[in-house]
Amino acid sequence: MVKSHWSSDMKQYKAVFIDWDDTIGDFIGAAKLALQEMYEKYNLSDYFASLEEFVSLYKPHNLELWDKYGKDLVTKDFLRIDRFLWPLLHGSKASPRIQSYTTLHNPTPHYTTLVALAEQLSEDFLHLTTAHFSLLPGAEELVRYLAKKYPLTVVTNGFVEVQYEKFDKSGLRDCFAHIVLSEEVGCQKPNPRIFEEALRMNGLQAEDVVMIGDSWNSDIQGAINAGIDQIWVRKSKDPLPEGQSATYLVQSLSEVMNIL
Repeated sequence: MVKSHWSSDMKQYKAVFIDWDDTIGDFIGAAKLALQEMYEKYNLSDYFASLEEFVSLYKPHNLELWDKYGKDLVTKDFLRIDRFLWPLLHGSKASPRIQSYTTLHNPTPHYTTLVALAEQLSEDFLHLTTAHFSLLPGAEELVRYLAKKYPLTVVTNGFVEVQYEKFDKSGLRDCFAHIVLSEEVGCQKPNPRIFEEALRMNGLQAEDVVMIGDSWNSDIQGAINAGIDQIWVRKSKDPLPEGQSATYLVQSLSEVMNIL
């Protein structure tokens, strides 16, 4: 049940878990800038009618690959390359258009060129999203407020080579007692094992902590799977989708300070 009003007799927690991308750090904004820069740098108008077409092909395919990666259906290397290769193969101006991955077994020179471009796009994307990293409004205030009251643990999905750079760049790394990164644990949220690892590091039980996050699928459902209370930072004012709820529901990071 969502608690929309809070009082002084609310449950007391011993520690706080918190997501990183799009809860503390503005990954969506950084990714948007990175894709724009890459579109111009690599003349991607040769493959797409517009930046919007490129993004519209990239975004859903990337989400699909991350879902498969979380289920161990694809590897990290495949995800990194295919999220750019697939849009290149299916852009409205791509020539010749290749609709099948049978070329993996009999690659043409054109296909090989696209693979090389996808590899370069992948490298640049990781670099540029880190370069364009910034904190979301209210993030620093919230983290420093919480760090004075609780041991904080980052529980996040993402690649090791970029996440730690963003932690350092944020200036907040000293606020966190622990960092639990999916790639190091060997599973991704919403798998309860990543939350269980965070509990182990803190020496606590599920009822002792609360998870703060922006994503229903990863953060909130993941915490529910692990028996942990949740604070869902849901900026949308649209009605809650059927079956989705959280222990606490807020629309901004500043509201979290009314709970903890």
